[in-house]
Amino acid sequence: MTFFKKITFAILTFSIFGFFQAQKIDAKSKAILDAVTKNYKENANTYFKFVYGSGIGKITKTEPGIFYSAKDKYKLKIMGTEQIFDGNKVYNISDEDKEVTIAKPNGNESMFSPLSYLESYNKDYNVKYLGKIRVNGVNADRIQLTPIKDNGLKYVYLYVNSAKNELVKLEQFAKDKSISVIAIKDFKENQNLSADMFSFEKNQYKNYIITEL
Repeated sequence: MTFFKKITFAILTFSIFGFFQAQKIDAKSKAILDAVTKNYKENANTYFKFVYGSGIGKITKTEPGIFYSAKDKYKLKIMGTEQIFDGNKVYNISDEDKEVTIAKPNGNESMFSPLSYLESYNKDYNVKYLGKIRVNGVNADRIQLTPIKDNGLKYVYLYVNSAKNELVKLEQFAKDKSISVIAIKDFKENQNLSADMFSFEKNQYKNYIITEL
């Protein structure tokens, strides 16, 4: 299984089943996450470096990466692999394998990114405030997300710098005991990005095997 099929940085596949349950969210968590969401949505674009950690039962591997986003578009670079979403299709580019895979999102996928949970916390998870904790030098608010429907996850922890309304860390714990962590650093917003930042230029990959699903 390829790296991007495992996480696609994140892509995780969610099963859509189960009965409707009323969401539980405490007022403090809602206020914090609403403020963070508003802050991100007001930005023309977002950039951050991150460290991605993964393992079974504990973190055994870490890799640095870079993430850009602008509204519904994004670009991810990690482990010699690049993923671009141009608002229509997802392009997975592997320099090592000299291969490009192109596909449309099928609606049952969710990007494993701190930003993805800002789109889903208010409808797909029970949300609970757990208090303050020191994370990478920041006195962060820790918030637990527990899925309302079975999606393979046990829970997710979001760590928020409330003074800046920014996410600083995400921890995701799955039922199969796998753990995924994103630690954010060097966060920037409203950068002067090139017009083709989120475009796939096919002529740049003439020596690659290109597969469109």
